[in-house]
Amino acid sequence: MSRSGFGRYADYGRPLQARGGIKAQSRRGDFAQNWWARRWIEVLDGFDIASRIARARTYARRGQVLTIDVGIGEVTAQVQGSQARPYRVSIRVATLHPDDWRKIASTLGERPVFASSLIAGRMPDRIEDAFGEWGLSLFPAARSDLRTSCSCPDQTNPCKHIAAVYLLLGEEFDRDPFLLFQMRGMQRDDLLTLAGLRLASSDTDSALAPADPLPEDPEVFWGRAYEPDPARVVGAARVPAANAVIARRLGGFPFWTGSTPFLATLETVYSGTASAALDDLVSDAE
Repeated sequence: MSRSGFGRYADYGRPLQARGGIKAQSRRGDFAQNWWARRWIEVLDGFDIASRIARARTYARRGQVLTIDVGIGEVTAQVQGSQARPYRVSIRVATLHPDDWRKIASTLGERPVFASSLIAGRMPDRIEDAFGEWGLSLFPAARSDLRTSCSCPDQTNPCKHIAAVYLLLGEEFDRDPFLLFQMRGMQRDDLLTLAGLRLASSDTDSALAPADPLPEDPEVFWGRAYEPDPARVVGAARVPAANAVIARRLGGFPFWTGSTPFLATLETVYSGTASAALDDLVSDAE
């Protein structure tokens, strides 16, 4: 690991209040729900940095992390500490060689248990075995696989600013497991293509004529004069008992920066919109 700083002084001051920062979706307990996100935290704990990650929980939940950008083999972030200028965090992750990715992709594509999960956007339960068969690892295998730096004056590496980014990454892996592949050097679409799980575009596809747009005139569409009957077309209209049901199935919003949890905010919007729409419908029917 590399270390950047301003001398042998620790950043012991209270952090300045951050505005518009990324707040953890989990307000208490673990920062990861699915097994692959928990595995990420477990791997980091195994590098003897569990105490530093524990101290970073407050930073992650208070929104001190301002930005996170996940790229190929690198994560960059800005974290608000005790100084006016946010600290710059860099996490470089050792990437796998393209030849190694081709080997792994062949294994993933040949076994339905792996292929079905990947197509569905989930991390297969035993995917670490597929990497292990080639003597490789999906997760960082050693502390040397991670090279981290922070512009803060704390000499400890990783500092609490880096550890806060680690925790928020765990939450983001819950939402999008393919970010793990991206950090190790492989984009989602490229992996699926290598594994033969995604059909490449063909001349036949490109030659298909685009569908004709639907006519805007109701009489043309229905073939007769159209007189809408709200009671017959809409049926019984009512505000649903549960709001944002589909959004809940999708999970949290990536790197949410709002002052309240994402789903709670969305439920309020859904409830207000449903009530307003019902009022408008009733008014039109009357």
